[in-house]
Amino acid sequence: MTILAILSLLIWLYLLFGHGRFWQSGPILPMLHPSTAPPVAVIVPARDEAPLIAASLRSLLAQDYAGPFRVILVDDGSTDGTGEIARMLNDPRLSVLSGAAPPPGWSGKLWAVQQGVTEAGPAELLLLTDADIVHEPAHLRALVAQAERFELDMVSEMVRLACDSPAERALVPAFVFFFQLLYPFAWVNNGSRATAAAAGGTILVRQRAMQRIGGIDSVKTALIDDVALAAAIKKGGRIWLGHAALARSVRPYPRVVDIWRMVTRTAYVQLRYSPLLLIGTTLAMAMIWIVPPVVALTAHGVAFWCGMATWIMLAMSYLPTLRRFGRSALWAPLLPLVAAFYTAATIGSAVNHYAGRGVAWKGRAYQGGGA
Repeated sequence: MTILAILSLLIWLYLLFGHGRFWQSGPILPMLHPSTAPPVAVIVPARDEAPLIAASLRSLLAQDYAGPFRVILVDDGSTDGTGEIARMLNDPRLSVLSGAAPPPGWSGKLWAVQQGVTEAGPAELLLLTDADIVHEPAHLRALVAQAERFELDMVSEMVRLACDSPAERALVPAFVFFFQLLYPFAWVNNGSRATAAAAGGTILVRQRAMQRIGGIDSVKTALIDDVALAAAIKKGGRIWLGHAALARSVRPYPRVVDIWRMVTRTAYVQLRYSPLLLIGTTLAMAMIWIVPPVVALTAHGVAFWCGMATWIMLAMSYLPTLRRFGRSALWAPLLPLVAAFYTAATIGSAVNHYAGRGVAWKGRAYQGGGA
């Protein structure tokens, strides 16, 4: 037990001081005005989003952007009237496409995005966003200003997620925290490092960068499409990932089971369907999150002090994320329990895969693909 406690402590010393400052609650997109305002096409793939689509589209059409922009909704086979609701907005800047069925080898969402890119034509900038995101009026101009300021090929943001229900308050902040641990934003934004990631809720990308990588076709099988696109763009360009102050998701996850399904949908995809990576990840999660409190509560002597110090460190690393979501610091010591939930969901994702259930979303199942 002493050896486990010391190993866990050493791991956390590395994470805190050598892993890209993943625990920091930033960077945040600054609210700036671009010096130029090139044409932008906003592409919104949507499948059965009737409760959310009107608010999302209205917020996009209300953007305070000096240049020309248009919004393209690609209705991906909705059965709940999503397309009809969008058409009722009756705005000349809004185009509503009835998406075709995806060809073999394409994931449904990316095929919808591809149809939107084709409709966008020669627009210099493309904003890829989800149908559950509400944007403040200054959002588009701030994204363009960031791309212009640092000559970036991609600007992406982790939008603020809903955190209202008991399940969301307990589990959603940790979802963002673990994403930062997996993809430290400082490393993503460092051109000398290979780490690449994006958050699908908001991705502003230059059309020329898309053409350089071969378009959406180059990542057409990806189920974690935002990360795959960021990796392709970063190989020959510059990307930026941060937190959003001007965009938020309005998709609710009212129950624990809703968050469970969100995680199990792609967790095993992230591990490239590898049993060895699943075993390694499970052991690593246990060493990082479970060992410290267990040792602190059951051991004595050196093991106790190492376990307690590590538990304090991991709890303190969670505080900036809790503050971002307006949650009490009392949640910080409970992070190991939340990590156990996400570990179990990752194992559940693998169970679904081997049971033949694969990845399912909005009534559509995917068995292949990768990140």
